[in-house]
Amino acid sequence: MAQKTTLKEFESVFPKLEEVLLEYAKSYNLPEKELEWYKASLQTNTLGGKCNRGMSVPDSVSLLLGKPLTEQQYFESATLGWMTELLQAFFLVSDDIMDSSITRRGKPCWYRQDGVGMIAINDAFLLEASIYVLLKKFFRQHPCYVDLLELFHETTYQTEIGQLCDLLTAPEDTVNLNNFSMSKYQFIVIYKTAYYSFYLPVALALYQLNIATPGNLKQAHDILIPLGEYFQVQDDYLDNFGLPEHIGKIGTDIMDNKCSWLVNQALAIVTPAQRRILEENYGRKDKTKEAVIKKLYDDLKLEQMYKDYEEKRVTEIRDMIAKVDESQGLKKEIFEAFLGKIYKRSK
Repeated sequence: MAQKTTLKEFESVFPKLEEVLLEYAKSYNLPEKELEWYKASLQTNTLGGKCNRGMSVPDSVSLLLGKPLTEQQYFESATLGWMTELLQAFFLVSDDIMDSSITRRGKPCWYRQDGVGMIAINDAFLLEASIYVLLKKFFRQHPCYVDLLELFHETTYQTEIGQLCDLLTAPEDTVNLNNFSMSKYQFIVIYKTAYYSFYLPVALALYQLNIATPGNLKQAHDILIPLGEYFQVQDDYLDNFGLPEHIGKIGTDIMDNKCSWLVNQALAIVTPAQRRILEENYGRKDKTKEAVIKKLYDDLKLEQMYKDYEEKRVTEIRDMIAKVDESQGLKKEIFEAFLGKIYKRSK
């Protein structure tokens, strides 16, 4: 039987990786003060999240093997998992600066902490570079070393073009609903979220076990990218219709001018008068105008539209999972586990 990792188990691997990264920096004679800075950045920006992406790697490896992992297998898979968390940290530190965000995980964003400011840009670069230090240290002799390198580089590039499209489509300070479309939305979601949150952990597990055949990678891609898209649509739905006490935050997509699934659905069905309401109220930092949009979403019955979408999408994904060819070592259970985590979630 496969075994699920816990956050405590997963986090227990990090100190060893941190030690490797700090020793590597010391090998360049990085002065003590700067070494402490790097350590603080690693701990603040990499630790403290839910680690869903990272933990998906050992979970996927265990599902593929159909049994609990040995100590060495667990260490390797958790190390790959922490690389995904370093990638996430790199994106978040950068993203918070671009979005002028205030808090991250309940604390001031890294760039807003005392004395950090725009040094955070360089810290983000260091977080990304740390991935490749660990990859070389622990996987240099792995038969898939070059594939792992290329996977991280490609995933980074994909996420960055997704972010570019997002930033240009929906800048917070300029509202232009003509920029929005479902095709733009899908591009942003697939490249900014689905690849690194869903496909990357499973691809890493397949490479670790040396069963990343073209057939296995294609099947994983063809299921996990739609799964990631469904997850983001669900996130957009919960931002407006979810209860703050469930989702752990107050939704801000309307005021932040987000190119979300809901506004794109609205744009496709509004009357000219309703379109004017959208134009005059969407993307404004004003609670009264936000309430006008929320009422419009209710009038357009977007909640029911989402529920219909969810059932249709989940049926399609389940059909794809049922047809998975397991002859090269891939397992349906991986995709069922991902779907199980997100179907009908409320947070």
